[in-house]
Amino acid sequence: MMTNVEHIGIAVSDLLGAETLYAALLGAAPYKREEVESEQVLTSFFKVNQTKIELLQATGPDSAIARFIAKKGEGIHHIAFEVDDILAEMDRLRNAGFTLLNESPKRGADNKLVCFVHPKSAYGVLIELCQEIR
Repeated sequence: MMTNVEHIGIAVSDLLGAETLYAALLGAAPYKREEVESEQVLTSFFKVNQTKIELLQATGPDSAIARFIAKKGEGIHHIAFEVDDILAEMDRLRNAGFTLLNESPKRGADNKLVCFVHPKSAYGVLIELCQEIR
């Protein structure tokens, strides 16, 4: 089962500019920056209390973030939910009729295994499942 909102992902064209803006907005600096080469994305994480914000900048023109920004512009890209057992949650959602974008979990940013639920299955919202890599 999903335990809580793990983070909100925001697609940006200018990571440094977005970091400056969110640092001023949240009153805190990002705690981590990480490149996920397999996804062609550079991420930056902020945390305020239990809430995490992930800024995502494309590192290649074919990345999902580059395509998202070209189609929809900058803004909220996904909502991620923490799960205890990503394989069980993927099975549960498939059996409930959701379309998953991944056949199996893959390594994501922030030491997580991730899987995405197609936005057409969730009223236009891209949902990410996240499990801490143990």
